Amino acid sequence: MDTAADITAMRRAITLAARGLGSTSPNPVVGCVILDAAGRQAGEGFHQRAGGPHAEIHALRAAGERARGGTAYVTLEPCNHTGRTGPCAQALIEAGVARVVYAVGDPNPQATGGADTLRAAGVKAEQGLLADEAEAGNVAWLTSVRLGRPYVLWKYAATLDGRIAAADATSRWITSPESRADVHRLRAEADAVVVGSGTARADDPQLGVRGIEGAVQPLRVVVDTGATTVRPGARVLDDTAPTLIAVADGADARHLPEGAVLRLPRAVTGPGLDIPALLTALYGRGIRSVLLEGGPTLAGAFVAAGTVDKVVGYLAPVLLGAGPAALADAGISTIADALRLDVTETVRIGPDLRITAVPGPARKGN
Repeated sequence: MDTAADITAMRRAITLAARGLGSTSPNPVVGCVILDAAGRQAGEGFHQRAGGPHAEIHALRAAGERARGGTAYVTLEPCNHTGRTGPCAQALIEAGVARVVYAVGDPNPQATGGADTLRAAGVKAEQGLLADEAEAGNVAWLTSVRLGRPYVLWKYAATLDGRIAAADATSRWITSPESRADVHRLRAEADAVVVGSGTARADDPQLGVRGIEGAVQPLRVVVDTGATTVRPGARVLDDTAPTLIAVADGADARHLPEGAVLRLPRAVTGPGLDIPALLTALYGRGIRSVLLEGGPTLAGAFVAAGTVDKVVGYLAPVLLGAGPAALADAGISTIADALRLDVTETVRIGPDLRITAVPGPARKGN
């Protein structure tokens, strides 16, 4: 039976893991806490950046000899392979740790097996403590490994009656400064920010992270099917962060920087590009999480493709009565086919309401 000390240590490890959000991709966020043989905290750490020491190594270095005979609490099964760093399972064995408690098994076939290695060396390995909490904190990476595509969070801002702009197309600003600052937090936690040509044309967005110290700038992606919207001098082409302009095969993109052009097939049905092909291309570039900030047309294409894993809506206490809705055609023609969501959180952000929801069980894993 898990003790109060076990739960406290694992919850601390989960908190530590969250510090790595936005800086560890394509690796997961992981936290580790080590208690000595007497149950006193000896060391802790988290995975800070891809290519750097894993959480277990930071914690072992902090613990030193006090790790011998102690217990390590890790949010993800210790890795069992040598990549840019050595296997953490072997490091725990060599440090003399007697027990390892991990929350979630590693679904990566290249890294799994750490628990078996630990047990073979006589270390007691236990799985499942606070698994749901650890899974939630690492959901982007876990989803990407399981589905072979980036995790997609669709963010939108709208009035209380669901409008993202007025009838004359003005939209600045529907939501509050507090909500806009919160969006920069979402950007800082994502590997890539994706918008469509409509957003690029209307707003000329820069798409960088502002106001968050030490943030790693995400890859900026504009879906510009015909290569007609993003022109030289666009803010998204500045040197703040790397940029990709996704265009259709055969589109004339000679006016764009060659290294910024990503050519993709057109969608089989409807306008635009093939969304699964876009996500596959981003996954191949190491992108494990996407913040979709595109307008209603691009959002509709992602929903129709079954590739939205979370929705975050910022609703302002404002009424317009006319203007574009947050979501355009998503391939849903009858109420029976509606995408039902489970609300996981509602929070006041300044005067606005932030609603977080995920697709119901019937649509998960599409």
